[in-house]
Amino acid sequence: MEANMNLLHDAGIRTTHWLQQRFQGSQDWFLFISYAADLRNAFFVLFPIWFHFSEAVGIRLIWVAVIGDWLNLVFKWILFGERPYWWVLDTDYYGNNSAPEIQQFPLTCETGPGSPSGHAMGAAGVYYVMVTALLSCKLALAPTWPLVPHRVLWTVLWIGFWVVQVCVCMSRVFIAAHFPHQVIAGVFSGMAVAKTFQHVRFIYHASFHRYLGITLFLFSFTLGFYLLLWTFGVDLLWTLEKAQKWCSHPEWVHIDTTPFASLLRNLGILFGLGLALNSHMYQESSRLKQGQQLPFRLGCIAASLLILHIFDAFKPPSHMQLLFYALSFCKSAAVPLATVGLIPYCLSQLLGTQDKKAA
Repeated sequence: MEANMNLLHDAGIRTTHWLQQRFQGSQDWFLFISYAADLRNAFFVLFPIWFHFSEAVGIRLIWVAVIGDWLNLVFKWILFGERPYWWVLDTDYYGNNSAPEIQQFPLTCETGPGSPSGHAMGAAGVYYVMVTALLSCKLALAPTWPLVPHRVLWTVLWIGFWVVQVCVCMSRVFIAAHFPHQVIAGVFSGMAVAKTFQHVRFIYHASFHRYLGITLFLFSFTLGFYLLLWTFGVDLLWTLEKAQKWCSHPEWVHIDTTPFASLLRNLGILFGLGLALNSHMYQESSRLKQGQQLPFRLGCIAASLLILHIFDAFKPPSHMQLLFYALSFCKSAAVPLATVGLIPYCLSQLLGTQDKKAA
């Protein structure tokens, strides 16, 4: 088994080496793709846009991203996947022969296990939700939007979907963050999660208690799984030592790439969404959203993107881990609270005041 994995890893290292040599001048593009595929952009950019145009799609996007990333963490802890940038330096597979030279980048030194790829899994799940939502919208508008045949739109959107996935996969392999088999597994895992949530209906009308219960379950399961294996002598954070040892620039190792940082970030998003959807602010603003439609929705999108961009600039202090995790959870919870509750409510109150003055 180990011999087979060494062969697979060696093939991946040679693929990374070839990409870095062949596309040496494209490193900025690949780094941008890795940055754009981060789930943070799904929460801070894509979610506000989709939610204010279609609340059901926005809600499904959050659930797919959060549950998909939680499953990704569980899979990583089960599979114990290596990462190229440390495996090529840590292995004795090459013996006296020189190993292929692999370049590292600022986004290379992630600290969690490598299989499956979280970026590939997240991008596949999120973009699957968006593509299927656009196709459903086209079917609903078919009588009033006959200029674009459904088959043409279907072809264009799915070609675009796979172009994005190929770019994300190539980016993660190029920067030596993942082996090819890890990104392929990530893509199909993400699609499976998104496909499953097409048939899950309770998420659109779940109470806050249900959101709270699911958030506590996901956290308890993860912590319990970690502690259970820790009692048997299995350290699930073994990759952190690898990252610190083999990353060529220690400052590239960030605490926000650790497994518990991503877990609390995602659980904060889910908790905040449940709190926002069951708040008085959301109920009040929903009435105006149904009445004024496009202008109000565009205003909510613009205000959300601006405020979340400013909000994202806040970085919790990384020198105190517990404080960092707590503030990361709170910061993430504030994203849907602002997008779903606070911003639409403030705009609805502002427009309501103006209407009263005009009358």
